[in-house]
Amino acid sequence: MKQTPAIAVFDIGKTNKKLFLFDEYYRIVWEKSEQFVEITDNDGDACEDLDQLTNWITLSLTEVLALPDFSVQAVNFSTYGASLVLIDPAGKPLCPLYNYLKAYPPTLLQQFFRKYGPESEITRQTASPSLSSLNSGLQLYRFKYEQPDLFNRLGYALHLPQYASYLISQWPVSDLTSIGCHTMLWDFDRQVYHSWVGKEKLDTRLAPIVPSDSARLVTVNGNSIQVGVGLHDSSAALIPYLASFQEPFVLISTGTWCVSMNPFNSSPLTPEELQYDCLNYMHYKGQPVKSARLFAGYEHEHQVKRLADHFQVPIDAYVRVAYDPDLVEQLRQHVSQVTTEEDAKGKQLLSMQGSLFGQRDLADFATYEEAYHQLMLDIVAQQLISTNLVLADTSNNRVNVKRLFVDGGFGKNPIYMNLLAKAFPDIDVYAASVAQASALGAALAIHSYWNAQPLPSDCVDLKKYTTSVIA
Repeated sequence: MKQTPAIAVFDIGKTNKKLFLFDEYYRIVWEKSEQFVEITDNDGDACEDLDQLTNWITLSLTEVLALPDFSVQAVNFSTYGASLVLIDPAGKPLCPLYNYLKAYPPTLLQQFFRKYGPESEITRQTASPSLSSLNSGLQLYRFKYEQPDLFNRLGYALHLPQYASYLISQWPVSDLTSIGCHTMLWDFDRQVYHSWVGKEKLDTRLAPIVPSDSARLVTVNGNSIQVGVGLHDSSAALIPYLASFQEPFVLISTGTWCVSMNPFNSSPLTPEELQYDCLNYMHYKGQPVKSARLFAGYEHEHQVKRLADHFQVPIDAYVRVAYDPDLVEQLRQHVSQVTTEEDAKGKQLLSMQGSLFGQRDLADFATYEEAYHQLMLDIVAQQLISTNLVLADTSNNRVNVKRLFVDGGFGKNPIYMNLLAKAFPDIDVYAASVAQASALGAALAIHSYWNAQPLPSDCVDLKKYTTSVIA
């Protein structure tokens, strides 16, 4: 029986761990997923069960290599970021996989910025908002000072995508999609590790940097396969769009966070932009991707619960609310709005934890539909400001973006999409969907190592929105 050539991709999220097989045309031909129960670290804080994850990766690869219908030619990895696995020279983890939400000791943070700050300058140089444990470089700094005996036994600190790859390849490496994403490790001015990394002698504990689209041929259970080095999932999710579109675009990836990413804008971040939660992701080819985060998905989830309680409707009532342009105009005429970046900055409304809607009195709205439209007006007002931050470079010259793509939950929300189209009348706005974008991106990254077919140009399904109706 003829076997189908395939690539295996592990897509490891905080909640769901998935494994996919893609054929040569990047169609998903096999998949499975798991959810693991968190354990606690040595401080009693919740964390990933690293032993369970390690066993799942190795056993699952053995499983797919034995499938009779497929010939697995390659494997790659896409995982969440801001997470380090600290291994000894033999490759054994020295400590738990600490959670990036773990509270950071204030005195240690102060020590760091006293020695290597000021904070505003180091965050600008590293394109990393000060996020405590979400800055993985600060995790390593903490490990050095809080657990010096274990630190002395440290072989390498591997970001999670590279640890997953190392389990199969035994090739300890670093990649820029992990190093360059709010780690506080990388100096974007000089395109090397920041000077503090060398002064702390941490550079010797970080594995050699290789291109993010690298792979190495290894033998696993008698099978020769190309093993990719793994990618940070946000950077991986960009790759299907980069493969499909050559003209400049911005991608708004929506979920708990709404992240506006402009892979055609690599201008340095300003201190003001960092205050508004701008950061750099890293293109898998190594260029900075100017990005801005907004906590809009979380805010939406919080406010629809508030609306459901007030109007006594089901929590998901919003999915049945149709876009009403007349109602939008009525609200704009009679309810205070934030329509310009200047207004928003003046009122400090570009908050990562809330929106103007949280300050509104729900008794002012006659119906659930009216209140929900106002919620979306307030969210899109913030989204306009956030996305505009990545549309302009540091000279305030607008990058010539032709298209704005929205994937994730808000891409399926017709009110959000129509309001966004009105907010950006000079840009084509599309709801975009890519099946398993991060996993697909990781597969595409090492295309040349295993696949003789041309790169696909139709990975993305699009639905265009105009300022009035869906086209």
